[in-house]
Amino acid sequence: MCPAFNGCSVRAAADRIAAHEGAEVPRRRSVQALPKAHLHLHFTGAMRHRTLVELAERDGIALPSALREDWPPRLSTADEKGWFRFQRLYDIARSVLRTEGDVRRLVREAAEDDVADGGRWLEIQVDPSGYAARFGGITAFTDLVLDAVREASGSTGLGIGVVIAANRTRHPLDARTLARLAAQYVDRGVVGFGLSNDERRGTTRDFAAAFDIAKRAGLLSTPHGGELRGPDNVAACLHDLQADRIGHGVRCVEDPRLLTAVLEAGVTLEVCPVSNVALGVYSALQEVPVLELLDAGVPVALGADDPLLFGSRLAGQYAVVRAAHDLDDAALARLAAMSVRGSRAPEPLRTQVFAEIDAWLANPCAVPS
Repeated sequence: MCPAFNGCSVRAAADRIAAHEGAEVPRRRSVQALPKAHLHLHFTGAMRHRTLVELAERDGIALPSALREDWPPRLSTADEKGWFRFQRLYDIARSVLRTEGDVRRLVREAAEDDVADGGRWLEIQVDPSGYAARFGGITAFTDLVLDAVREASGSTGLGIGVVIAANRTRHPLDARTLARLAAQYVDRGVVGFGLSNDERRGTTRDFAAAFDIAKRAGLLSTPHGGELRGPDNVAACLHDLQADRIGHGVRCVEDPRLLTAVLEAGVTLEVCPVSNVALGVYSALQEVPVLELLDAGVPVALGADDPLLFGSRLAGQYAVVRAAHDLDDAALARLAAMSVRGSRAPEPLRTQVFAEIDAWLANPCAVPS
């Protein structure tokens, strides 16, 4: 176990990642070179920090110190005040997106960053209603995002799908509107339907009708659950929303019967270690139950969540899990393969990435000198 991550704050871990993501443990293969899929990345949260600062300066937007010199911010959502601060920072970051060019830049740079981290497939999650006022409505904004995704995929070679997400702090009827919107774009790159924001707000089962619309259209059900709330909300996502994947879901380890139900349902959990610690779900990276989930046979796909607020991108999640749990390269390859299996990547790409993962594990030249 790496002492640098033993009980340290996530701020310290993020600082270490930012400084050393390119430096690997000797005789271990590069996590950047490991082919993988990225299934948990929020739209504004995917923005590069320097892009945020540049766009804010362009338009005279005053950023709080937590998004400038004190970045990444110190966060905790142990209570509603903490979540309000987190959401306020996210909303401020979103406000710098003023033009179509800004949106295209965000998507292109997110794709470039994932490719640099070994990404072969990305599913980026967006709630169009949060951008509708500035970009001509939810349909116009969705069109813009999908066009930006097409351009970014073409320029970087990264396969990209979009998950349309509803906001659980809004009325469930709004979620139905978004589900119908998502269903209209099944053949244009929308692959799933999600539910995000403060998990302690709203009642999960009230969103079941929206997820029924999405499921009938052939979309993946990918709600958030089991992060800020416990196993009960994982169960609600599983049974009421017919989840195919669950954003976070880590709290299911607290209920052995639920853990078995998740396994039997074949649900992939999108685990985001750095954000789990940053938001106070766990006090240290060693406590994030990656090993418990793997030992139970539950599929795990590591994700970065909101790199803009947590300071670590995709490869960083693999790096901290490796360090916190002393995982060998075979375990990392298993995690990467799980991310691909849980994705909506087309079958030819899946086959290709599985072969690349096998090659990474078999190739001694992947080990840094």
